[in-house]
Amino acid sequence: MAQINFGGVEEKVVTREEFPLEKAREVLRDETIAVIGYGVQGPGQSLNLKDNGFNVIVGQREGSKSWDKAVADGWVPGKTLFGIEEAARRATIIQYLLSDAGQIAVWPTIEKHLAPGKALYFSHGFGITYKERTGIVPPADVDVILVAPKGSGTSLRRMFIEGRGLNSSYAVFQDATGRAFERVVALGIGVGSGYLFETDFKREVYSDLTGERGTLMGAIQGIFAAQYDTLRAHGHTPSEAFNETVEELTQSLMPLVAENGMDWMYANCSTTAQRGALDWWKRFRDATKPVFEELYGEVAAGNEAQRSIDLNSKPDSAVSVFHEEEDTDTQHAQQIDDKYNNF
Repeated sequence: MAQINFGGVEEKVVTREEFPLEKAREVLRDETIAVIGYGVQGPGQSLNLKDNGFNVIVGQREGSKSWDKAVADGWVPGKTLFGIEEAARRATIIQYLLSDAGQIAVWPTIEKHLAPGKALYFSHGFGITYKERTGIVPPADVDVILVAPKGSGTSLRRMFIEGRGLNSSYAVFQDATGRAFERVVALGIGVGSGYLFETDFKREVYSDLTGERGTLMGAIQGIFAAQYDTLRAHGHTPSEAFNETVEELTQSLMPLVAENGMDWMYANCSTTAQRGALDWWKRFRDATKPVFEELYGEVAAGNEAQRSIDLNSKPDSAVSVFHEEEDTDTQHAQQIDDKYNNF
């Protein structure tokens, strides 16, 4: 296993050079992989596995929009597309990719089909880490593993089609067969991962929940709203406020940071921008650090998990989220974005 130095820390990583696709196919040659759920991660992971030559079926509730999407993507009812329980029965590896609330609701159906020697696979550590709250406690005679792509299922699929891999983290929670490691790495390669970084279920979910509420979504939306509202309050037009807050960052700067890094960005911006960023970044860090510490504490205490379980398990949760999104301060900016995209 390779070692990569990140910030002075040696981390274990599996590469596609040391664990090529041919080896992954051999490891999983006799396995039937059932992808349960066809929402966020299900389509990308299942289609990549199928295109990579693995034996894959999909389990989804018949008559749902996700069932129809699976059919449209080429999965054949009765051959490669089944109801959730039938797919779980047929599988030797169950990829449990329903939402966290969905996993709780469907767990009794999945649990009874976890025969000895099977593997239960997650792409999020939520259900296992907070098992006292979710009730998801696998039997001791199955492997419990995780591959968490560091991006959406859409990105995973797009990069696969482009011939690239999306980095993922992997973990083994329970090794009942002695094959959990080779199974999880083979699946990670099969779904289209680039590098596979070692983690555990708790670290994965703590970092993931913090990131989603932080710089990946919540914090960035809050910063967008604060700057946009400040510019508007001081007389700037909506388009000007939007351009300087959202458009330039998302369409110009972040792709360059992703491609070349932050040091390159500093070296390739105006001296005025460079001086301003150097003068202000620590103030933003110091202002937000207490919020991130509070957030991490709420995640570690299980409070964020419980809030997610309580609210997302309600029958009208999707409608409620839609109305909350309508009330956000960035809706005006979103309307401007929509107009730009329609030019």
